[in-house]
Amino acid sequence: MEYKDRDGNLIGEDDGQDRLLAKLYGSRTGRALVRTLIRPGVSKACGWLLDRRISRAAVGPFVRSKGVRLEDYEKTDYCSYNDFFTRVIKADRRPVDMTPESLIAPCDSKLTVYDIDENARFVVKGTEYTMESLTRSRKLAERYAGGQLLLFRLTVDDYHHYCYVDSGEKSENHYIDGVFHTVNPAACEQYPVYKENSRCVSFLKSQNFGVLMMIEVGALMVGKIVNLEDGKAIVARGEEKGYFAFGGSTVILCLKKGRAVIDADILANSREGIETRVLQGMKIGRAAAAKKK
Repeated sequence: MEYKDRDGNLIGEDDGQDRLLAKLYGSRTGRALVRTLIRPGVSKACGWLLDRRISRAAVGPFVRSKGVRLEDYEKTDYCSYNDFFTRVIKADRRPVDMTPESLIAPCDSKLTVYDIDENARFVVKGTEYTMESLTRSRKLAERYAGGQLLLFRLTVDDYHHYCYVDSGEKSENHYIDGVFHTVNPAACEQYPVYKENSRCVSFLKSQNFGVLMMIEVGALMVGKIVNLEDGKAIVARGEEKGYFAFGGSTVILCLKKGRAVIDADILANSREGIETRVLQGMKIGRAAAAKKK
């Protein structure tokens, strides 16, 4: 897969996931293995193992292969692989654009922007959704018709914490059960597999962008989606919303019609089927001039 940075440089992403998944889905044995891995008990067992001290052995090779700058994080010694995976970055390494009109990225990720209409289809972790199937609600699909869906795809080398993109009042969380599966769309190129991922849906009555719908999506081998606020709360722009345990994951923002203007480079990349590399707190758009209720 390919994506561009904000300077327009084209980057070919090849961290081994594409090759591994192509092999798994390209053979009967591989597909049988995948069916085993997606079982909740297996996923839970893997999560347990990644919390054990023995899993620290995987940290060093990963850091070296991905070029992770440990000095950017609050600590450099970890008691397990999950402890490393959920590491907290130093605040000055992810400055937040505090301009009220700026729409910011909630996380380090590869971003694609979609228009929301009755014919729209969104590929999330290799599964195609309509707005209604994604939310399991026709009313929500109608409410956000004409707006935009921002899909932030995280891979294993990304920082896996995410923040609120504006200040406002957060709703309670609504969980949608699903089957843990892979984040990587390359899986479906070899063999069609129907699946849905676990999701957490909440809303933010924001100061500058109307009512935002926020969705966190889990993935294969992810122990859980950890949101720090489960109920209603007053939150601030840049405040941590939560984090993912091990694995690639996705954060989705849905904007109502006419609420924001996304930056031109991101829109151009999305039209070409190319993702844009963004960092948590980075400006990715601005509030529309005409505010609506």
